[in-house]
Amino acid sequence: MKTIAALVLSLFLLTPLVVGLSPAQAQDQKPTTPPDQDVDVVRVSTNLVTVPVSVMDRQGRFVPNLKEEQFHIFEDGVEQHIAYFESAEKPFTVALLLDTSDSTRFKLKDIQDAALEFIDQLRPDDRVIVAAFNKTMTVMAEATSDRRVLTNAIRRVKTGGSTALYQAIDVIINQRLNRIRGRKAIVLFTDGVDTASVGATLDSTVRAAVQSDAVIYPVQYNTYNDFADSPSRQSAVGVFGSTAHATKNGELASEAYKRGAQYLSLLAATTGGHVEYSDSLKNLAQPFARIAFRLRQQYTLGYYPKNRATNGVQRQIKVQVSKPEVVVSARKSYVYAPR
Repeated sequence: MKTIAALVLSLFLLTPLVVGLSPAQAQDQKPTTPPDQDVDVVRVSTNLVTVPVSVMDRQGRFVPNLKEEQFHIFEDGVEQHIAYFESAEKPFTVALLLDTSDSTRFKLKDIQDAALEFIDQLRPDDRVIVAAFNKTMTVMAEATSDRRVLTNAIRRVKTGGSTALYQAIDVIINQRLNRIRGRKAIVLFTDGVDTASVGATLDSTVRAAVQSDAVIYPVQYNTYNDFADSPSRQSAVGVFGSTAHATKNGELASEAYKRGAQYLSLLAATTGGHVEYSDSLKNLAQPFARIAFRLRQQYTLGYYPKNRATNGVQRQIKVQVSKPEVVVSARKSYVYAPR
């Protein structure tokens, strides 16, 4: 049987990617011929295709200060005119989304300290939205670069309650980041387990993530042992009649945690992000530092495809940089589906 992640990924590869539509409008779009399973999807806003690009030297170090004229982008072997370029030095907006449900109730200070360290590693003109979620989501600070405001917002976060993860993702993408222009990302701090969402689902939020132009960087931490002692824990009959831990809605905890890991991996893969793992809430500084570094090492290219056919056929992308001894990383293919 296919895993949930494989089934969800197949769903999106069968569906054209349309940005700027409401969920109801997006459902009205007809599916195209499915591309190969390893095809990356590039977000298309009207006719503009945007492609994040990382450039490293042979030692794996980021190459800064590249100019637009040094980049060349090809689609199916035909060079395209670069109509949009953002250097790695351009500021970005980050939605810092913190899971503060029951499983984190004894580790709040560790979470707050790590979040503050992450903000300290951003550039002064980068903006941050601070939001916390348990059974509901609360925006503690709207997008701002004011470190005092952000610090106060993080220190005001409280824990407790069940976990409406899908709902939080839905609100951040569709009610906050969709209003913001420029480079943007979601840094999602969670164990990945949803127990309380209403309306938003795994499928709907991955679809929203694919249609968004925000890159998602989940930081997954292990709360299984804490969960075993949580008041939200229940018992369920496991294999051969044994007793097993279950979530508040009756699902076996082992299955819920497995699905959570698949979900976070899927969010990262479909948006060009990367999952970071932490075995302890006391070791969060390093994952957050790596994400801050990744956010600083990405150029963004945009072009209007010369081929305007909307037949759902896979298109190959190749990015070259006019600089010797560099390694260029970018998405290799996509399906063109303009608004």
